[in-house]
This record gives sequence, structure tokens and C-alpha cells, in this order.
Amino acid sequence: MAKEKKFITCDGNYAAAHIAYLFSEHAAIYPITPSSTMAEYVDEWAAAGKKNLFGEVVKVTEMQSEAGAAGAVHGSLQAGTLTTTFTASQGLLLMIPNMYKIAGELLPCVFHVSARSLAKQALSIFGDHQDVMAVRQTGFAMLASASVQEALDMAAVAHLATIKSRVPFVHFFDGFRTSHEIQKIELIDEDALRSMLSEKSLAAFRARALNPDAPVIRGTAQNPDVYFQASEASNAYYDALPDIVARYMGEISEETGREYRPFEYYGDAQAENIIIAMGSVCETIKGTIDYLNAQGRKYGLVTVRLYRPFSEKYFLKVLPKSVRRIAVLDRSKEPGALGEPLYMDVKALFEGKENAPLIVGGRYGLSSKDTSPAQIVAVYDNLELAEPKNGFTVGIVDDVTFKSLPLKEEISIVKQGTAECKFYGLGSDGTVGANKNTIKIIGNHTSKFCQGYFDYDSKKSGGYTCSHLRFGDSPIKAPYLVSTPDFVACHVPSYLKKYDVLSGIKQNGTFLLNSLWSVEDTLERIPDNVKAVIARKNITLYIINATQIAAEIGLGGRTNTILQSAFFKITGIIPYEDAVKYMKQAIDKSYGKKGEQVVKMNYAAVDRGSEYVKVEIPESWKNIASDRFVNPNQDRLAPDFVKNIADVCNAQEGNRIPVSAFAGDGVDGTIPSGTAAYEKRGVAVKVPSWIPDNCIQCNMCAYVCPHAAIRPFVMTPEEASKAPASVKKAAGKAQLKDYFFTMQVSPMDCTGCGNCADVCPAKEKALVMSMFETETEQQKSFDYLHGVVGYKDNILPKEQNVKASQFAQPLFEFSGACAGCGETPYVKAISQLFGESMMVANATGCSSIYSASFPSSPYCTNADGHGPAWANSLFEDNAEFGLGMKIGSDCVRNYVERLMKEGLACDCCTAEMKALFAEWIENKNDRKATRKIADRLVPMMRECGCDVCRKILEYEHFIPARSQWIIGGDGWAYDIGYGGLDHVLASGENVNILVLDTEVYSNTGGQSSKSTPAGAVAKFASAGKRVRKKDLGMMAMSYGYVYVAQVAMGANQAQFLSVIKEAEAYDGPSLIIAYSPCINHGLKAGMGKSQAEEKAAVECGYWHLYRFNPELSGQGKNPFTLDSKEPDWSKFQAFIRGEVRYASLMKAFPAEAEELFAKTEEYAKIRLESYKRLAR
Repeated sequence: MAKEKKFITCDGNYAAAHIAYLFSEHAAIYPITPSSTMAEYVDEWAAAGKKNLFGEVVKVTEMQSEAGAAGAVHGSLQAGTLTTTFTASQGLLLMIPNMYKIAGELLPCVFHVSARSLAKQALSIFGDHQDVMAVRQTGFAMLASASVQEALDMAAVAHLATIKSRVPFVHFFDGFRTSHEIQKIELIDEDALRSMLSEKSLAAFRARALNPDAPVIRGTAQNPDVYFQASEASNAYYDALPDIVARYMGEISEETGREYRPFEYYGDAQAENIIIAMGSVCETIKGTIDYLNAQGRKYGLVTVRLYRPFSEKYFLKVLPKSVRRIAVLDRSKEPGALGEPLYMDVKALFEGKENAPLIVGGRYGLSSKDTSPAQIVAVYDNLELAEPKNGFTVGIVDDVTFKSLPLKEEISIVKQGTAECKFYGLGSDGTVGANKNTIKIIGNHTSKFCQGYFDYDSKKSGGYTCSHLRFGDSPIKAPYLVSTPDFVACHVPSYLKKYDVLSGIKQNGTFLLNSLWSVEDTLERIPDNVKAVIARKNITLYIINATQIAAEIGLGGRTNTILQSAFFKITGIIPYEDAVKYMKQAIDKSYGKKGEQVVKMNYAAVDRGSEYVKVEIPESWKNIASDRFVNPNQDRLAPDFVKNIADVCNAQEGNRIPVSAFAGDGVDGTIPSGTAAYEKRGVAVKVPSWIPDNCIQCNMCAYVCPHAAIRPFVMTPEEASKAPASVKKAAGKAQLKDYFFTMQVSPMDCTGCGNCADVCPAKEKALVMSMFETETEQQKSFDYLHGVVGYKDNILPKEQNVKASQFAQPLFEFSGACAGCGETPYVKAISQLFGESMMVANATGCSSIYSASFPSSPYCTNADGHGPAWANSLFEDNAEFGLGMKIGSDCVRNYVERLMKEGLACDCCTAEMKALFAEWIENKNDRKATRKIADRLVPMMRECGCDVCRKILEYEHFIPARSQWIIGGDGWAYDIGYGGLDHVLASGENVNILVLDTEVYSNTGGQSSKSTPAGAVAKFASAGKRVRKKDLGMMAMSYGYVYVAQVAMGANQAQFLSVIKEAEAYDGPSLIIAYSPCINHGLKAGMGKSQAEEKAAVECGYWHLYRFNPELSGQGKNPFTLDSKEPDWSKFQAFIRGEVRYASLMKAFPAEAEELFAKTEEYAKIRLESYKRLAR
């Protein structure tokens, strides 16, 4: 009797993790996008008690870095335990030293890699093969998967083959394109896998383990007399490996019916022109071959699965004898090489062979650049030329070195009967999550095949998302974006003007619009180009006011479930009653941990998804002249970078930007400051409206704004008289009595979190949240005040107090951070006090992404053109990177000092200049003094023109003193970068370190760090963190000469202001640890209460405020000051239960929750007692 096939709907990471779990006893893990979810799945399964093939629960160990994970894997293997890990990009590179060791010692294991770009001129979290190509020399075998199904099947081959052969494996697949693509796939029977495993080889692995009962020595130091010979001794293992891999591929094929070989040929048996490639592009090539060969062409493809060892035998076994020309596609770039790695391997294979084919190579798809069928057509067309281009690129326009192949018209090659859909949404509005559920509902409850892929920008939330879904009765092999949709849903009405949302929609397609307006108003507001497409292609238009429905239900801006329900009702892809049932089941699974009320609200959203309206299309729309989308910003006045690059990228048209746009100043990844101000995203549903009569002019609202979108301005009577009528104003109070005061919002830059209104201390709130549409006129007011009135931070010294600080221009504005972000208010305030002198080293993480996601730069300049100079290196090295900046600046400034001393003896320099030289030498490290000196001295030196002055002028930007800041999150400071941070603190150098402590790895999705407290649920701590939080501040205080402070702006605004002033003034290293509520915490009150959450954290004793100032020791005083009051411990448990990261533990593991929550409170009390002892 045939076994019943088992199907699941999952992504590539899930598929690989499923197999890794079965074959592993231990997983040593560390988060990195896009591989993190593999480790998360393993952690969740282990927490739930899932058994592997050996009947055991996998032990999961989170390490402090990828290097640490590789070391733990190495040690675990030496102890005789089957061990795995998951990584990508720079994380894989950090594992290289141990990879050489593991391979050299022939330890069987599999590293599963979601292959990703490397950080070079810029970071990219998206997929290509640059990382795996960087480890091809380590001795690891390399096995590539081309699809979600293959990620499961090849993972099994890798685990089976490594045990049999002793050779360790890298199993890789394309990051995002495969790792995050959702497909319906077939599982392999576990008993079948168990029967394939070589028990003899496994027993031999155990027997070789380090064992004090039969001790041996490993890891010796060899000398020149034997090292070479010992290296060659392993050759036989690699020679045998291709046959072992082929054998297991055969066994998997026999079990599943899916044919696998180390190399696979697809196409015409007599093909003369073929492509060689590996990874997800092979699926695209296959579809393109079917399309072209049906037209009489004879093309083929060799898919590379086993890349290392590269087997000539198995390659030639599948290569048609008819082949005359080969194009090798590499998803990698190796600057300076004769060609990319796969190309060079193929060239080497044919070297010296008679009648060898012509071989050309090309690059494609770097950083998940979509590789469409049209691009594959271009590759085959190139092979047809008399002299095919070698070293080509495809998918871009290279107008500098002219390597690119001509772009072709897009073609649709998906099988007939496949429905293609696109859903445009806003980051964190739930659109992507809803569409993942949609795919799983259809895949798990119907016989249909399905595919889902999700296209994002880099905004933390509130950014662009587009979900690409396909459904059909045949397997879907189309790993590229939907370009010819049957159905389009636009969940954000403003997108109609920002993006070409109906691009490529098929004739007689369907369009669902989330509209805030009536049918009549909607018809009026739809742009003409959209109307023309609807009319000419006979599109059926439906509208639904999901925004209003969500507000009525209590879901805020989360319209996802409502629109998901509408999709099922409109398309009828499955019976609507069934869809409702399955959606509610998905809600139970997704939101059950968040409480009954959340579940009920989402149930109501499902039920109200049918409240859409079918719109009759006016005949007049057929007469509209043009259906061409025009970027609304194309004619505005803006810098060249903004017009030619930023605006194009922000309209989701960056793929058409040519290489020349990045030549010159941009070749190293540099972008101008302040480009975020040109985005004007307008993503808020509600924005604050100021009521002047209620305002006490405290400026607290501006202080806490995460995006610097609300600011106080003071106007002279003359400025007020010229202001637009929309500018509201009130008479200034106290020292501002001669001015008019206004609190102004920039509606287009506001994200609508509401923290400003929440913290307003006025008896009657001076800020109320109003619908965005009612406040659009206020944009003119903001533009006038910002551009004409400017910032009067000289009336009240900006360091004086919180109120005064906010009259200074924020030099960090309009970032891509989440609405209500707890991190950015700290960065913004620091930029207001010190921004004109700041040098910033920023660790990779949330703060680097919202600070510099191309083409957006929220760091900006003041009226003099001065502002923070910002750079990111990597994740692990940020402290050292910042120290290097400081020391490098000091080296140049020391040279400037020597030149100024020469100037004191110069006959040409005037007495006034010499006085300024002397004053500068005396105050060399004083920011304000040196800035004033520079402003006076530079013009004098230009006029003087002597040799000394000319030399100093070469370094004129080093005359003003600099403020060095090193910024990052707790994942960096507590974990991967701690060693470097500790060293920099120990150095005694004058640097300021800001740790934005969210208590999780926020950027990679909320994994546990050493900052995560006991009892908190996080990824990699699915059953709650068992151990207490690391006390980073206490560790730093142990040096005695490091300024250390712990802050929470929402709890004590004045304390934070004092801290940053003291830290900057302290001549030595400073460390500021800032409590930062995060969207990953799951605040039940919402991120509009993030400042209130900080206050509550301190009031209940969860977080403590203190300062440790070594300068006080020199004055005979206690350097430690405890700034927070005695907590009200009765509020502690209610506080932690108000966050889903804690409350969810009550649902999943209620008994453990009670125990761990008690420990959470106990550990908080222990920390406070330790601080009290210091304060005595």
C-alpha cells in the first residue's frame, strides 16, 4: 500500500530547519537575517518537546556571536554530538576560522545558510551568493537548493552524506527568494530518513569523540616537515564524496519521486546553447526554456547542486554532447578576478579538452535583484551573437563599463490557470502576515499549489510592502516577482499617487482599494492614470473602508484581517464559509497568546470583510488621455541626489537607475545628509493638533517625539506677521515674552504614534490626535517655520533644561523607525545638543537601519551646514570602529596643534592670529571654543597665505573639536560586540557610548540577548528566559574611571538631559544605557504609550536610574547617585503582564510563568539593592 503523502505550506527556512532538527542533537545558534527563523523554529520545537530521529529533544544554545556559535559547534562535535547551526552573510564569514578546523578534523555537520549579500559599499540583508563563495575554500562540501522543496530534500542529503563521509557541509539556498518564499511542499517520511542513515558511520563518529577513558590529543601544532603531507591525507574523503552524495540523492529520489543528481540537465537533448547556474534562478531558467523551446529554440540548463567538491564525472555525465556555447551565471561579484567562482570552475573543467565549448560568464541578482524570464531571454540571446559578451551583467543598466545585456520586455510564463495577485501594504499594518496566512490556508486546505513572496523596503515599520501571491492547480516554479497580476489590492490609499500599483494588471482583472471615502469621493480622488487603466483593461473595482472598520473594532491601523476576508469573498478561491473558518483558526494560532480580547477583535475583522462595495466605472474614464504613471515628485525643486536617485527609489522604481548614478562621490556608498526630509511619507492615520490656549509651553511633547515631527518655534512679531494664516501661535511666556510661541507638527513626517499627546502635562491637553486629512494645511506652516523662521536656540541656552533644548534644531529627523520607537528620542536629543560636532559610529541593528536605509538619511545639517558625520561598519566591531574614528581624528588634530605652534613663531601671521593659535592650543578639546576660533581664524589664514596657514587650511575641518559617539543596541553591546566595547571602555579614551536597550535583538525580529530579563519570552527563549539579565553598567563601573548612567526618558526627562551633558563633558569614556520600549515587547497599551511605559518601568522597580561620575571621586564625593525613587513593588507584576513578551508565557507555560515572574521581580530587587549599597 502506497504511503500517504504529507504536505505542508512553509518557507525555505522552515523546510531546512525541519530536517536539521530531525538529524541534530544540538544546535548552537545566533540570529542574523535572513537565516534567523531557522534557529527560531528549532528553539520553538525544542521548547514544545518535539523529538528528533533519535527520540530526543534537541538542545539549543544561543551564543554571543556567529564566531561563538561556530566554536560551540566545533566543541560539540568533538564531544560526539550531532550539531548544526544556521547563518548568513558576515555571520558565515565570522565562522570561517572554525570551518577550517571542523573540515580539517573531518567532523560531520551541516551549516544551513540562507545565502546573503555581504556588507561592502553598503549593508544589504538580501540574497545572493557572495557569502557562500567566500567559504568555498574551507574544505566544507557545498550543496545548493533551488526551491523550498529542495531546501527540505537537499538538507536531508547533506545530513545523510556528512555522517557517511565525515566531510562537513554548507547547505545553502537563496536568502529571501527561497528562505522566505512560501510554497506547498511534500515532507519526507521520518522512518524513511531513519532507514537511510548509516548507523555504522554514526557509531564511528561517536567512537572518535574525545573521551577521557580513551584519551587522544587533537589540535596540535605541526611544523613544515609534516603539515603539507597531513593536509593531503584527507583527499580520499573528498574524492569519495560525490558518489556518496549521488547515492543519497538517489535514495531521496526513490522515496519521493523527485529526481535529484549532483548536476541536473533540463532542456532540449540536442541543445547547443545552455546556461549553468545554481540556486533559485534555475527554476526561472527552466520556465523560460519551456517558453522558448515551444517556439522552436533548443536551449538547456545545467543545475549545479553539489558545488564542492566539483565533480567532473557527474558534470560531464549530464552535459549534452551537442553543446557549443555556455553561459555561466554567478550570483556573486569578485572584484579584480578574471571571472566569478562558478564560471572559473567551469572554465577550468574544460581547459585543454578537445572541441571545448565557448564559455562566457555573467553576474545577476545581487542583493535579491529580481531575475525575471526576460533577463534569461537576454542571456540566451547573448549566446546567439557572433561574439557573445563575456563578464556581462543582467538586470541592470551599466552605462559606465557597459557590461550589461540589453533589457527585454517582460513576459509571462507561468502555467495557464495560475492566479497571480499583488497586495500593497504598510510595514506593521499586518498585510504581510495576513497574506502568509492566506497562502497557508489555501495550501493546507485545498489541493491547489501556492506561492508567496514578500517585497519590503528597509523601514522598520510604516514602510512599503508588496506581497506577491500565486495559486494554481500545477506546481508553481516562478521565483520572481509578479509582474502581470490578475488581482491587485491596495491597502494604503495614498499609494495610488506614490506607486504604479496597477502596473501590468491583466485584462479583466480585479482591483480592491481600501478607501477612506464614499464611492463618489473615491471616484473623484483616484488619479487619472489609474482611472485610465481601470477603464481600458475593464478592471472590476471594489472599495472598502477597512481603516474605519478597524478603528471601530479597536484594531487601530491594522486593516489586514478585514482586507484578507474581503479577498476571499471577492475571489471565491475557496468557499467563503470555509475561508472564514480557516481565518479564525489562524487567528487563534497567531493571537491566542495575546489574549481573548485580541482574538475577538480579529474575529470581528473577519466578519466585516464582506462590507465592500462594487463600483460602477464611469464611461468617461475611457477618454482619459494617458494611463502612464508619473512620479509626483519629478518636477519639484530638490538636490540632484534626491531627484535622480532618492525619489526614484522611493517610488519603487530603483531598478531602472543606471550604474552611472553611483559613480563619482557615490561609488563608496556615500549619500548626502538630510535626505529623509524629502520623503514626506504621509503614513499617519492621525496626527497631533495643537491647541494654543491649553499649552503651558513646556516642550515635553517635542522632547519625546521619535521622529522630530513636532517642534517648538519662537517668532518675532515681524516673522509672525508674515506667517501663513494656518500658523497657530500664542504669546511667549517668561523669557520668551517678547516673542510668539508655536508648537508645530509636520503632518507628512509624523507617524501618528501619539506619544506627544500622551505626555502633555497641561490640565487640558494642548495636543489632540486628529485625522490626517484635517491637518494637511499644517505642512505649509511647518515649512515656513522650519525654512524661514528657523531655530532660536540662543535665547535660552539649549543645555539649560528640557524646554530650552527643544528650541535647538534636531539634527536627526524623520527616520524610518517604528511609530512610537523608544530608541530615537534619545538620539534626537543628543543631536540637538551636540549634533554640529558629532562623529557617530553606529552598530548594525535597528539604529543603523533607521539611520541610513538607502536612500534615506535622517541625520541632517544646521543652517551652517554642520551636522553629525555618521558611519556603520559591522555589527561586532562598532566600539572599535568608533575608537578608530576618535584616535584617527586626534592624530590629525595633533598635527594641527604642531602647525599652530609653528604659527606662533611665523613672521607672516598677525598678532591676532597668533593669539587665536594660542587660544586654540589652550582649548583644543572644547567644542564651543574651537568652533568660535575656527570661524574667526579660517578667513584670516586664507588672507595670510603663508606656508603654515596653507598647511593648516588643508585640515581646517579638524580645527573644531569633535564629539565622538558610539551607538548601538543591546545585541551589540551585551553580546556580539561586548569584547570590543569592554576594550574601548578600558582604553580610557574620550568616547561616548549610547546603548539603546530594548532587551532583545530588535532588528532581526526579537531574539533573546544577555539583556533579556528572566521570564521574558523572546525568540531563542520560547519558554521564557531562565537566567537573569547581565548588568552591563555594574561591569563598566568596576573600572572606576568610566562614566556610567542608566536612563529612561519617559521616567525622568531632566535626568537624561543631565546625563548626556555630563557624559559629553567627562574627559574619558562614558556609557549610557537607555531603556527603549520596542514593538517586539508587545505593549498592550500600544507604542503610543512607549514613554509612559518607561515611566511605569521605573515606578515599579523594573528599571532603575543612576549615574556614576568618576569626577566626583576626585572631589571626595561618592561617584554613584541613585536617581530613581523607591519603587512601588506592588505594581511590578502588573507591569510585566502588560507586555506580550511576558504575558504570552502565561498562556503557553502557566506553571513556569509564575515561577519565572517571581524571579524577574526578585532579580530586579537584587539589582536595586546593589545600587543602594553603592549609593550609601
